[in-house]
Order: sequence, then structure tokens, then C-alpha cells
Amino acid sequence: MRVRDLLHISERRQRQAARGMQIFLAVMLLAGLALRSGGVVVNASIGLLVTFLPGILERDLGIPMDAGLALWISAAVFLHALGTIAWPGIGKPYANVWWWDHLTHALSASIVAGVGYATTRAVDIHSDAVSFPPRFHFVFILLFVLAFGVLWEVIEFGISLLAGYTGTPGVLTQYGLSDSMLDLVFNTIGAILVAVYGSNQLGEVTDALTARLDDSRG
Repeated sequence: MRVRDLLHISERRQRQAARGMQIFLAVMLLAGLALRSGGVVVNASIGLLVTFLPGILERDLGIPMDAGLALWISAAVFLHALGTIAWPGIGKPYANVWWWDHLTHALSASIVAGVGYATTRAVDIHSDAVSFPPRFHFVFILLFVLAFGVLWEVIEFGISLLAGYTGTPGVLTQYGLSDSMLDLVFNTIGAILVAVYGSNQLGEVTDALTARLDDSRG
């Protein structure tokens, strides 16, 4: 099932939604600069840069990125940035909306899993010397995402410690061991979804990566 089938919206609407997220992140960046908020500036600028990644991959590397993939990537960074802002009556969603952190981790992990899936599948198809059985591929994606998730938690912990020592606001916040374990659980959920449905959503990307590997060997 592709993203457009899951959302039941047209490709044009998906592109409009991704563009709207870009505009919001740009406004968020300008507001952060005006308010001299380092956390807002960092989260908004990184998120905005990531939303342009699908276009760069398609234009410069010839990797097909349809509207669904662009929306998938944009939604992950958009929701993360949105969760760092204090909203009237709610506060920061990351701190006050119980499911927000779970959703963003599952979505972000699915993108990491998508990168791992498309890359390993392309190598598997390209090389006769490499063979990944379906079960191994499934396990590899889970381990790849879990390893990345552990690295991310270590980075969050390090940034929190550094912020505490320097007395500056932290760009990333860690809420304790139970929060880190739940993050890894939802990372795993995102990885499983890609391991099960990745062939449908990422088939064109895998084919393009395989073609580039074939061209490089030729």
C-alpha cells in the first residue's frame, strides 16, 4: 500500500501539504530568529533543510521521490519541530501530549528503516556475491533502526548534559530511562511497518539505486 492509498488524498494534495509544512517551518525559523530562541532556530532550520532533501535526491541523483515520499519525510520533521513549540493552553506537545513523542519516533524511525531497506535491497539485487533472505532482511532492518535509535538516545543524553553544564536551553530533551525505552519500542514499530510494507512504497527508489550501482560497475 502506497502513501497516497493510505491517506486517500490526491498526489496534488500531498504536494500541497508538504509545501505547507515547508512554509510553516520557514515562518517558525523567522520567529525563532526574531525571539532569539536557539532551540526553535535549530529545530526549524534542520527540519526545513530536510524537507528539501527529496527534491535534491530526485534532481541531482535521479532517485524518484513521489509526492507520498516527500510528504512522509516532511511530516516527520514537521511534527518534531511542532512538538518543540509552546502552544497556548497546551504547552509543548512533547511534554504535555502523551502520544506525541511516540508518533514522532515511530515516523522518524520508519524513514531510517526506509533508507536501510532501499539500500540493502538494491545491494542484494545488484550483487551476485550478496544474498539477503527475506527473514534476514527483516531482522537487519530492525537491528539497523534499533542501533540508530540507541545512538540518538545517547546524543540526546549528551546534549542534555552539556546544556546542564553550560546553563543553556537544551535543543533536545531526554525525560528519563522509561522515556528512552518507550522511544526504542516505537522505533521498532516504525521499522516493522517498513519491513512489511517497504517493497510497495520503496520499489521505485530501490530500482533507481540498483541502476546506479549497475552503472558504477559498468
